[in-house]
Amino acid sequence: MISSLKPNEIFVFGSNLAGEHGGGAARQAHCEFGAEWGVGQGLTGQCYAFPTLGRRLEKVSFTALGFFRDHLYRCCVENPNKTFLLTKVGCGIAGYPEETMRSLFTDPPLNLILPEDWRTA
Repeated sequence: MISSLKPNEIFVFGSNLAGEHGGGAARQAHCEFGAEWGVGQGLTGQCYAFPTLGRRLEKVSFTALGFFRDHLYRCCVENPNKTFLLTKVGCGIAGYPEETMRSLFTDPPLNLILPEDWRTA
């Protein structure tokens, strides 16, 4: 679990498109790392909101997850001086199987750090 961040680190958490950060890692992002209420995607505070739920808190499609992953990867590439620390997005409140979410993050940018048990040797 991530409990503190260095100045160049970004906490990547699972969000909903409404930007209501009420539970799980989203709550931690809001309360501890400055994620703004109402921002459901992208950089916010010292965080990156990765949508796994829609505006009405419904699961987004796997296709949409791929689209949001591509946006995250692009943000990582555009910010090479930052280290993005990915939490197990989608595996809590959104309820996606961990293997499904893990399979989404193949070939990550070098500055995107996956959860330890999501990394391949």
